[in-house]
Amino acid sequence: MPASCVFCQIARGEVASHVVHRDDDVIAFLDRAPLALGHVLVMPTAHVETLDDLPDALLVPVFGAVRRSSIAVQKALDAAGSFVATNTRISQSVPHLHIHVVPRNKGDGLFSTRLIWQRKKYETDSDMADIATKIRAAYELAR
Repeated sequence: MPASCVFCQIARGEVASHVVHRDDDVIAFLDRAPLALGHVLVMPTAHVETLDDLPDALLVPVFGAVRRSSIAVQKALDAAGSFVATNTRISQSVPHLHIHVVPRNKGDGLFSTRLIWQRKKYETDSDMADIATKIRAAYELAR
């Protein structure tokens, strides 16, 4: 793991984050600049730069966690659906594979006539912690 990779630092527990799931292969945590409150990032704990580089052995652990995160954000936040996406190099803000899981509701404005996503902010760290707790509990039930 590169010492300078902020996502590797999160995976190692060196940078505080609101974790909703963690195991040996995968970590899922709240995005600090979400597209919608409850926006989760799912990534391998090992440093893998892009989806193209993801070893076959990590496909099921990573995308199993993505599926469970999608179910969890919907249940925990009473969302009608979710948006799941990843970037490969272009628009990839951190060169460590991460998959976005965003709660969705009809009319939420995520996709407008122009695809310009407005990032949101949590009002307090406590609000962020409360949402992480709800998603974590729902994640445990999502099988």
